[in-house]
Amino acid sequence: MADACDIEVVVCDVLGTMVDEPGGLRAAIRDAVPASDDASVDQLLTVWREHVEHEQQRIEEESRAYANSEIIDREAAQRVADRAGLTDPVVIERLATASQRLKPWDDSLAGLTRLARRFPVLGLSNASRATLFRLNAYAGLRWHQALSAEDAQAFKPAPEVYQLAVDAARCPSERVLMVAAHAWDLRGAQAVGMRTAYVQRPAGDRPKGSDTFNWRSDSLDTLVTALTAT
Repeated sequence: MADACDIEVVVCDVLGTMVDEPGGLRAAIRDAVPASDDASVDQLLTVWREHVEHEQQRIEEESRAYANSEIIDREAAQRVADRAGLTDPVVIERLATASQRLKPWDDSLAGLTRLARRFPVLGLSNASRATLFRLNAYAGLRWHQALSAEDAQAFKPAPEVYQLAVDAARCPSERVLMVAAHAWDLRGAQAVGMRTAYVQRPAGDRPKGSDTFNWRSDSLDTLVTALTAT
């Protein structure tokens, strides 16, 4: 385990780490298609998530021009609507903005407050600027600064997204800690020299045996205790 004294700035992933993204999307799909059973909702959620992942990958590979998360979410919502037979434009539009209405995990708000007493804290998200703005307000997430990958015209784990946080921190990358529930996210941060902390969440991407993160915690609360103990 690394020494928290070496950390100057903490950067937190948002979607999935600070807010329950899959749970929020699942609830939005259920509201849009109330007759669906659990299995059908899960299938529609898979349609949504596979589209987002595929399009972000295409952008990373430069086979598609950059499009922010709002555009990709709207495409995903239309795919879900087509699969479910939805035609009401009002319902589809509300579904398309579901990422603006995601609930925080139980320990997120208190954890951020405790972290902010010790460190400058940045949010770093693949969500667009507008989505992140509204999501922060809805979930009550309070940062010293919130950064959108839209400013880099890329999506994590592209290095230029993490560089946004390092540049904002104005200190060496090895003194910046990236906190995430996704191992792939932390690997991306490591690639630009950041320290890393994995926080376990129900729908996160678990580390592999070969991953060497500086901290591993079963909750944000446990991690914050470790970081603020000295």
